[in-house]
Formats: sequence, structure tokens, C-alpha cells
Amino acid sequence: MKQINRTLLLSLILFSTIFGATRVAYLRPGPMMKIPYTSIGPSPYLFTAGFGSELHNLSPFNTAGGAYFSMDINAGWTLGFSTAQSADTTRLANLEVSTYKAPVEFGFHIQRRVYVRENIAFTVGLQDIVFENKTKGLNLDPKELSFFGIVSSQKQIGQYNMNTFIGFGTGGFGAIDTVNTDTLTEEITGTNAGVFAGAVFNTPYLEKWGGIDIVGEFDGNGINVGLRIPLTSDYRLNLGFTHIEKLPKWKERYWEGHAGLTVGFEITAPRGSAIKTPGSGPAPPIYEPGPIHMAEMDTTLMLADYMVTTLRDSMGMMNNEMRNLITRLSAMEHHSKFLEDSLKAVRLNNNVNEQKMNEAMRHLSRSLRYFHAGDYRTSLQEVESALDANPNIALAYARRGSIYFKLGDIQRATINWNLALRMDPEYDDVRNVLKALHEKRLKSTSMIKE
Repeated sequence: MKQINRTLLLSLILFSTIFGATRVAYLRPGPMMKIPYTSIGPSPYLFTAGFGSELHNLSPFNTAGGAYFSMDINAGWTLGFSTAQSADTTRLANLEVSTYKAPVEFGFHIQRRVYVRENIAFTVGLQDIVFENKTKGLNLDPKELSFFGIVSSQKQIGQYNMNTFIGFGTGGFGAIDTVNTDTLTEEITGTNAGVFAGAVFNTPYLEKWGGIDIVGEFDGNGINVGLRIPLTSDYRLNLGFTHIEKLPKWKERYWEGHAGLTVGFEITAPRGSAIKTPGSGPAPPIYEPGPIHMAEMDTTLMLADYMVTTLRDSMGMMNNEMRNLITRLSAMEHHSKFLEDSLKAVRLNNNVNEQKMNEAMRHLSRSLRYFHAGDYRTSLQEVESALDANPNIALAYARRGSIYFKLGDIQRATINWNLALRMDPEYDDVRNVLKALHEKRLKSTSMIKE
């Protein structure tokens, strides 16, 4: 009876493994190999598509492969679709005689970014909603259905960008069979769950096409490492090893946790204004969570255009003001030169007047000497010369009046004294002489001689 139960248990596990869905690397949304991916911002691409293949044995040739398509939609949702065909998992000692042909599987993946704060994001989702194309049609494989939650941290270190991940999941993230068939003892019951972690390191090599990504992860059952090499800005080659800790058992029989060489190819369709995240291709390192709204972008562009127009008008007004200031400055320079010339003319005129005044005073001084000597005619000539040099000297008119009085010409003497008094109303000596002349008491000794 115990032997029968052991055989029945072995058959159940063998059946489950034969028709179990494969977890081919690089068929999930994002740049990771087998674990989910999330970032603090939307994907820079409209969609991503490609294929991946895992090589598990060279002789005989044993591979698992498939293709995928994924895209971001609004509000942080990501949808993905994949189709795959697993390798031969019958665990036969000699794969060359195996006639097993794995069914084609169709998988759906859906996740949503529910929380973003600075460089931290948290995402939940369903992975590997797998339908197998069996003889009776499409059948859902519930054991591969994986609910997961993942936390990512995004950092920039110099020219390098790094995303790190840690999360938990059920179904395919739980433990899988990694033991030999002859050591099975009992059936595992209960919910199958596990934890996973990983990192993708974006380097500046081939930076113009997005840079080479180094991928490392623990998928709940083993360690996977890989490289994502850009061929152009839109095409990328994916290489790597799955479950490298099982590489020493490469020649042993195959199971789901077997090591494998994985190769993939990816094509992307950029949005046109990308947001850089590690593994997302060529874009500036700007992180802005949330979806891109075209209406907001149009409003921003209109506002930018309005600001540019306003600045252009302001620059035009400033140019006009500068031209006006230059014109005013030129006019002020001309006025300054005019005032400078006028000041020079005034100084020159003052110098001329001073020279004429000096000349007139010399003639008056000589006239006084001739007057005292009684040479009135010569004295009169000197006075006339003084008036020719400066006709505004009251003393010259007073002196001429005195000379005419001495010559007996009272009328001319009176005229010259009145001219002197008119030119200098404060000339008291002249006033006194005219008063004495009027009162007929003027004497020759009271003549103006100075």
C-alpha cells in the first residue's frame, strides 16, 4: 500500500511538471529576467515587444522560448502579453528518446503602480495568467498564477543609474521541484509563496543608444544574471544565465529549476519625450512620477510660447528705450560742447575786456599827468584814447568834463559830467561839481583830477 501511494504521488508530480508553464526569461514587462519590474515614472515607450529563448541542453538540443508585448496605460497601469513553449520537462534519463512536445502557453500580466514618493515606488499586480493550448482547448493553469507586490528604489550614482527591487509573490514565485525523482517523499500542501529581489544597473557604455544594462536577480528559486546590450536606440539584445547556482548540474536531467543560457531580442517604440529610468533606453535622467497628459503638455507649450512672445516684446521695448537714451545722451553731449564753447567765449571776452580796461586806465593815468602839467590838449587826447578802448568808464567822462571846463567850454564840460553821473549815479564828486556849477560857485581848484 505504501508503495502504491508513493507511485501515485510520483505520477501526480510528474503530470504536474509535464504540463507546468515555463518561466522563460525576458518575457515579462520590464527589463528584468523573471521578476516583475516597476519604476517611479511611466515608461518612455509606447510599447515594447520581443522574444526570448532559454537553452538547457546542447545534445540533445532542448530549449524553451516565446515572445511578448507590453505597454503602459494611464494611471500607472501596465499590461503585458506573452506566448511561450516550454522545454522537455519529462525528466527522462535520455532526452533523445523523449516524444514529449510541450503545449503552447499564453500568458497575461497586469500591474499597477499604487504609490510613489521621491525615488521609491510600490506596485502590485498579477503575473503569469497562463492558458495552455492542450488537446481539449485553452485551459487555465492556476498553479503559475502569481500575485505580487514589489518595492523599487531608483538612484543616480555619477553617470550610472540603478534600480533595486524587493518583493513577494505567490504561485510561480514559490519553491519549485529541484530534487531527483527517486528522493520524493511527500506532497507539499498549502499556499506556495516566496520572496524575490533584484537590481538593474544602467551604465554609460553605448550611452547614445541608452547604455548597457547589467541585470541581477533572485527569482524565488535561483539567481539569474544578464546583460541588455543596445544595438540601436530602438533595438536591444538580451543575454544571460538563469539559475547560475545549478550550472555544475548542466549535464544532469532537466527540471524547471535547471540552469540555462538565455538569449533575447527587444524592439521599442519611443513616446518622443522619454523619461529616463535604468534599462529604459536613451533619455535624460529626469524622474517625474505619473502619466504624461497631452493636454497639460499643450498648455505648457502655449504658456512657454506666450512667455517667449512677452520676452521678445520686452526686449523690443528695451531696445527702443536704449536708442532713445543714446539719442538723448548725444544731444546732451552736443549741449555740453556748446556750453563749453560759450564758456570759452565768455572767458575770451573777459580777457579782452580786461585788456581794454588796462589800456584805458593807462591812457587815463597819462591824461592826469598832462592835466596837472597844464597840457590840456594832450590830456584830452589821452582821454579820447581811453574811451576808444573802453567807452563805459565814468571816470573818463568826468575827466573830459574837467578838461573842457579848463578850456573854457562850460557846455561840453556839463555834458560830460552828466554822462559820468548817468553811468555812475553814486559818483558824488561829479554831483557836487554840477551843483556848484549850477549855484555859480564852482572854482577851478575844485575840478575833478583823480
